[in-house]
Amino acid sequence: MWCIGQITQEYRERMYELLALYRRPLNPEEPVVCLDEKSKQLLADSRDPLPMQPGRPCRADYEYRRAGTCNIFLAVEPRGGRREVQVTPRRGKVDFVAFVTKLITGVYARAKTVHLVLDNLNTHFRACFEDILGERLTARLLRRVEFHYTPKHASWLNLAELEIGIMERQCSGGRVADSLFLEAQIKAWQRRRNRAKSMIDWKFTRRDADRKLAHHYVP
Repeated sequence: MWCIGQITQEYRERMYELLALYRRPLNPEEPVVCLDEKSKQLLADSRDPLPMQPGRPCRADYEYRRAGTCNIFLAVEPRGGRREVQVTPRRGKVDFVAFVTKLITGVYARAKTVHLVLDNLNTHFRACFEDILGERLTARLLRRVEFHYTPKHASWLNLAELEIGIMERQCSGGRVADSLFLEAQIKAWQRRRNRAKSMIDWKFTRRDADRKLAHHYVP
């Protein structure tokens, strides 16, 4: 929290809104879904690694070759123990709109309202959907979506960041040279996490925020 400066009224309102949203009980008709993306640099081995043997892990040389980049979209339902992950070549607005469309029309097709938590990246707004889909299709797609944005410079309030951190530690953080191989690894990780219904136990409340951050509040 050391990087937080003055917290404006807008910051507080958005923070309080999200903290209240995260305290809601699980409701399949109104899922709370946090979405974020992460750029991944693909790295190839400069020399063949030494294979794993009994009592000896695989060993790789510290040198590597750059093999391009890709993007990872991740959406997680903290209380539902469900996540959806997709590897894409880029993270532009076309890719973002396609991923959200998949969520709304596929994963959450039966939901009455999808509460979608996002940060303030320029591709995360309704105008991008209208640019890609047009106003009529956008209105149809987003009629069941409520957008909830983190305060500016406060993406720590997006729980998708926590899930991405878990994914990095358990699956995607190592050296990978090929996006198809990375996607296969991530899909296997996603299936395991979903089968286990692994949830995010978020306990930070409005009271906690006021106790820890009040000295940063702007009157």
